[in-house]
Amino acid sequence: MPHFYPKHLESFPYKGKLSYSLEFTTEGRAPLLSGTDVIDLVVAQFLRAAGEKGFVIVVYCLMPDHAHLVVGGERDDSDCLAFVKAAKQYSGYYYSQRFSRRLWQRYGYEHFIRCDMERALTIRYVLANPVRAGLVNDPRCFRGLGSQKHTVDELMLASEYSRMNLLD
Repeated sequence: MPHFYPKHLESFPYKGKLSYSLEFTTEGRAPLLSGTDVIDLVVAQFLRAAGEKGFVIVVYCLMPDHAHLVVGGERDDSDCLAFVKAAKQYSGYYYSQRFSRRLWQRYGYEHFIRCDMERALTIRYVLANPVRAGLVNDPRCFRGLGSQKHTVDELMLASEYSRMNLLD
């Protein structure tokens, strides 16, 4: 029986100085993103892909069985689909070399963020994810949460809509 896989929007360019919310799920939703060594490996490869493809990682949250990212293109040629491919390929390769197992499911989720308010709400959602899951009581205590440019405290303030320019 064929499986439905989400298609990218054919009319949307996925290029430029745009922001996105991304979610990648581990193979079989297995809790593979739990240890410090795994988190460090995956984040390092996400940062590598971001640098190569012209993106900044505004916030990431590595839950045991999936990863959330809010990313922003920094150049006119920043290509979200190329970033997603590189981030999953790099992290998946190094993970499989170390643990002899596939890391990511084939398909993920991407959403174009249209405005500052939507970005703030998305960041708030990502920050609250480990709290909602019962892993911590305070997002600042979650090892798998971070940003390329901001502290978790700064992100928490920005997601309260009071300092929106912080995320530009």
